[in-house]
Amino acid sequence: MARLISLVEDASPLLREVATALAPHTGGARVLGLTGPPGVGKSTTTTALVRAFRAAGRRVGVLAVDPSSPFSGGALLGDRVRMQDHAGDPGVYIRSMASRGHLGGLAWATPQALRVLDAAGCDVVLVETVGVGQSELEVASLADTTLVLLAPGMGDGVQAAKAGILEVADVFVVNKADRDGADQTVRDLRSMLSLGGRHSAAGAWRPPIVKTVAARDRDNGVDELVARLDEHAAWLASSGERERRRLERATREVEAIAVAGLRERMGDVGGSAALAALAAQVAAGELDPYTAADALVAQL
Repeated sequence: MARLISLVEDASPLLREVATALAPHTGGARVLGLTGPPGVGKSTTTTALVRAFRAAGRRVGVLAVDPSSPFSGGALLGDRVRMQDHAGDPGVYIRSMASRGHLGGLAWATPQALRVLDAAGCDVVLVETVGVGQSELEVASLADTTLVLLAPGMGDGVQAAKAGILEVADVFVVNKADRDGADQTVRDLRSMLSLGGRHSAAGAWRPPIVKTVAARDRDNGVDELVARLDEHAAWLASSGERERRRLERATREVEAIAVAGLRERMGDVGGSAALAALAAQVAAGELDPYTAADALVAQL
C-alpha cells in the first residue's frame, strides 16, 4: 500500500496500469472527511474514531494531509507521530501526505490514494485536512460524510459561517467540550443552522451536533459520534445521496486527471517557438491574448 501511494504521489508512469488493476476492487470503503480550524483536535479525534472502529472489527485507513515543508516538499507535521496508539495495529494504515501547496486542504493525490486504500479492503477511510483556515471545502467533494470540528473559545464559529464551511458539514463536532463555552458554541451552531441553507430543504439531512472530549479514554462522546455517523450512512443509502456523491467524486477525479494531462502538454509548448512568437505579437499589440491562447491550444 505504501509503495502504491508513493507511485500516486510521484505521478509514476506505472500509475495507469495500477489504476486499471485496482478499479474492480473499489467502491466498498466508507469515506469520512474531518476538517476545521487549527487546534480543534482533528488528529486526536481521528485517533479516537480509529479506536472505536477497530473495536467494532473494521479495517481503517487514515490519510492525514499536512502542510508541506518549503525545503523538501514533504509533510511537515507528520500525523503518524501523533497516532502512535495504532502504529502497530495491522488493521490500521496511516499515511501522512504533503499538500505541496495544493489549496483546499487536501493533497492533489488524495483521491487516487483513497482509491488505493479502498481497493486494499479498508472498511472506513478517514481523511484529515491540513487545518489552515476556513477554505477547506474540497474534502466535502471527496467524503461520504464530512465532519466539521470546532472548539469553544476559539472564535471560529462566525468566521466559519462566513466562509461557508458550515454548509459542507454533515456532522458537527464540538471538541474539547470540557472547556467553558462549549454549550454556547453548540447554541451558536444551532442558531446558524436555523438561518437556512441546503440543510433546510425538504427531506434534507439536518446535521447533528455532538460534544466530545477526544483526548479522554472514557466518557469522551465518541460513541455518540459513531452512532451519528452510522445514522448518516443509513440516510445516504436510503436517499440515494451516496450514489450521487460518489458519481460527483468520480467526475471530479476524471476531470482533474484530464486537466493535469493538458497542463503537462501545455508545459511542452511552454518554451516553444510558437509560444514565443505569439507572445511577441501580444506584447506588440498585434494580437489579443485570447486569440493567441486559442492558437496555442489548437497546437496541442
